[in-house]
Amino acid sequence: MYTVRPPLFLKLFYPRLIWRKSNKEKILHLTFDDGPIPEITPFILDTLKEFDVKGTFFCVGENVTKHPEIFKRCLDEGHSVGNHTFNHLNGFKTSNEDYLVNIQRCQELLPGNLFRPPYGRIKPSQVKRLAGTHQIIMWDVLSGDFDVHISGEKCLNNVIRYTRNGSIIVFHDNIKAIPRVKYALPRTIEYFLKQGYQFDVL
Repeated sequence: MYTVRPPLFLKLFYPRLIWRKSNKEKILHLTFDDGPIPEITPFILDTLKEFDVKGTFFCVGENVTKHPEIFKRCLDEGHSVGNHTFNHLNGFKTSNEDYLVNIQRCQELLPGNLFRPPYGRIKPSQVKRLAGTHQIIMWDVLSGDFDVHISGEKCLNNVIRYTRNGSIIVFHDNIKAIPRVKYALPRTIEYFLKQGYQFDVL
């Protein structure tokens, strides 16, 4: 069960987390979770390059070690990268110590201080430990591309319907999301560029 836009109570419960950027300008932030992997990350990079826009990739450390050439391409092409733990851990199901060690293991592979918790699940105690060293990035729009029960058209409509100035939009570069990403991502970019939006990294 998920909602395309996170409920207000979550934002109030986790005020230290970044859910959306400034609403004063027509700037959007595309983000991609779980990669890099050869099956879909190069397609995403090619699409971003085609439209001359930048995104932010929240990388799983294990995938960075398996596919360093794709990770390097993300950096070489001017995209931002962030930490998504080394093994895609669920913070609710992981002790604080194990969670932080896993984050640090991933951090050793990455520049910067961006972090996004896998599944969006992180304990307040983990937030407290991380807040001094990382910007914890959540989202304003969850595309639903991971949902195998929806179509690419539905995924696209989710993004178009809920995106607004400053939105942080989530797509995934994982196997499950491939058909919906391939349909929705280029159409999302094309639609919002025509509406006068720009895309920027976090």
